[in-house]
Amino acid sequence: MLAAAAACSATDDRPDDAVVSSGAGETRPAPSARGAEARSPDAGCAAQSGCRTAVGFLRTRGAKIVDAENRTVRLTGINWFGFETANHAPHGLWARSLDALLDQVVALGYNMLRLPVSSQMLEPGAATSGIDLGKNPSLSGLSPLELLDVVVTKAGARGLRLVLDRHRPGSDAQSALWYTDRYPEARWLADLTALGRRYAGNRTVIGIDLHNEPHGAASWGDGNAATDWRLAAERAGAAIQAVNPELLVIVEGVENAGGKGGWWGGNLRGVRASPVRLPVPDHVVYSPHEYPASVAPQPWFGVPSFPANMDGLWDESWGYLVKEDIAPVWIGEFGTKLESASDRAWLQALLAYLGRASIGFAYWSLNPNSGDTGGILMDDWQTVHTGKQSLLSPLLAPPL
Repeated sequence: MLAAAAACSATDDRPDDAVVSSGAGETRPAPSARGAEARSPDAGCAAQSGCRTAVGFLRTRGAKIVDAENRTVRLTGINWFGFETANHAPHGLWARSLDALLDQVVALGYNMLRLPVSSQMLEPGAATSGIDLGKNPSLSGLSPLELLDVVVTKAGARGLRLVLDRHRPGSDAQSALWYTDRYPEARWLADLTALGRRYAGNRTVIGIDLHNEPHGAASWGDGNAATDWRLAAERAGAAIQAVNPELLVIVEGVENAGGKGGWWGGNLRGVRASPVRLPVPDHVVYSPHEYPASVAPQPWFGVPSFPANMDGLWDESWGYLVKEDIAPVWIGEFGTKLESASDRAWLQALLAYLGRASIGFAYWSLNPNSGDTGGILMDDWQTVHTGKQSLLSPLLAPPL
């Protein structure tokens, strides 16, 4: 099987391969294949008609995510990117208000958001941009972290739950490993700890995705402290749990493991022999990413049995964790422009697989300005791509 080093370069190039121009003529990078009030728990959900809240904080039981009463919870959401880019703010706020966009997420039936963030947005002096203050007057003068607090509060008031995804170190590009020369591991751990502490006790923020799409030199279970993503995930998870033991610790895969390749972040074969071990063990959720041939050609798309071959590939790569009741799997990213027969076949096969196994997900993305997948919203940031939404809707779980 192809190691996917060359093929996946298109995935990492998602942040930088296009620009989107606002009505004011400003250009913005199109990102990837990616408080006291804000820290109050469950702000306002109970006031909404029909808003069903999960009881207490979430944890895992075998292959399921459950609430404090052991009721199964399924996270079926969507990615909304922008904080991790040079704007340090969710994209689309140049076109609509934050309230209107969150209302639409709820109306479309998603019960959570995955929000990509960066280490750079947490730095002193970081500033937001790309926000129409005529449509969003209350966001004037906020730092990126203060804006994140507002998103947390407003999302929680609508019954949405949030996963914070450390998508990249700086706003310029993803990184293969969880650290770079500019952002060493100590900084990564400090940032994750700060986020965990900031939202401790807040049931809106349910988890942290430790690092987006480990790949390249990233290994699993080989004991090399510089590259072993499993060991790094244990260090990060323990640091987060020291300040916020209620958070789900979301761990992506790597590119190469078990002698086989996969999507960046998508290969979880190593978990069977080397699971992530944490001080609070029932909080680990594994999170692969999956994409179609239009994002990057892979050998499994070219075999005569495609798409029937995909179930076996997913079983081997990450589905076994659910089928053998080892740990929960939550697909943190998958998406397509839905413009080719191959992409349509892939998406229908994946959704059928997720439905049979009751696996949750966050679709990539709400944003239309993702270069090689587009979004659920069209370029006006309001019109819904009904083809995609109609396929996702049957799998959406109730509000949390």
